[in-house]
Formats: sequence, structure tokens, C-alpha cells
Amino acid sequence: MESNPVLLESKSSPINLLNEMQQLRLLGHLCDVTVSVEYQGVRAEFPAHKAVLAATSKFFKEVFLNEKPVDGPRSNVFLNEVQVADFASFLEFVYTARVEVEEDRVQRMLEIAEKLKCLDLSETCFQLKKQMLESVLLELQNFSESQNSEEESAARPSAVPVAEAEREPLDSSVAAPGRGASPEGPAAKSKEK
Repeated sequence: MESNPVLLESKSSPINLLNEMQQLRLLGHLCDVTVSVEYQGVRAEFPAHKAVLAATSKFFKEVFLNEKPVDGPRSNVFLNEVQVADFASFLEFVYTARVEVEEDRVQRMLEIAEKLKCLDLSETCFQLKKQMLESVLLELQNFSESQNSEEESAARPSAVPVAEAEREPLDSSVAAPGRGASPEGPAAKSKEK
């Protein structure tokens, strides 16, 4: 009797793998590459794992697949014109699939994602920028609508004077022009007699 194949799949394994790789990186264990970044004289070095960088960045994949083992198992990569904080955030993202940055840094994160050819970070930044833009457009639309309603209410003539004029009784002998009476009023009638 043959048994049917069944699928064994872990939903938590990818997260656990990322968390463990992040812990190894933070402790400096099994790291086989050091990435040095420099921007306007500020320099920092980041130990990392070639496999993680190559799996998440086409730039690093090309570098590692084309390198010649000169210095032994550990290699160095130098990136200039990359801010230290941005690369630290990049590393956190590729090792955890999430990173918290200030809104004004989202554009810089998109630029580093494009420079390092990291599609996941690029898509994430693009989606966030799209949401931010939609939010701003919605706020502008709400502001514009509130301004229009304020302008409309300011442009409407006041109803009070009209209502007061309608409440005043008209003298039957005095009619306003255009309501069937002559402009001269009662004096004109007495002259006719």
C-alpha cells in the first residue's frame, strides 16, 4: 500500500532563520565579509555574511561571485558615498525584513536599495512613499474642501435683512415701484381725480 505525499511547511522557519542570522551578525559569529562605508569623512565597518548579502542584493551577489580569493575566506567590500546610518538600516532590513527610519530618510533608503540592487527594500520604500503621497494628497483635498466651504459661506448674503424687510407691513396706499403702483404714490392719484 502506497502512502500519499504530504507537505511539511513551517510558517515560522523563515522568521526564525532571519532572527538567528541577525543574532550571529550582531555577535560577529561566522561573518565572512566586512563592509566598510564612508560618507564625508565618516567611516564605519560592518561584519556580515556573504550568503545573506548575496541573497538580498544583486550588487553583493555580483561582487562575491566575481571575487578572487586573495585574502583567504574573509573578504572586504568598500562602499563610498553611503551614509553609515543608511547602511546600518539596510543591513537591519536584509537581516530582519523590517527597519524603522524617519520619514525624511525613506528617499535615501530607496536610493541605497537601488544602488545595492535590493529589490525587496526598493519595493518597500516605493510602497511607503506611495502611501505617504496618498496621505498628503488626501490632506490637501480635505483642506481644499474646507476652504471652499468657508468661501461659500462667506460669499452668501445675510438672510437677516431680507427677512426683516418681509416682516414690515406694507401700507396699502403706498406700494413699491414695480408692484403695480405708479412711482408717484398717493399724490399722483389725487391729482388725477
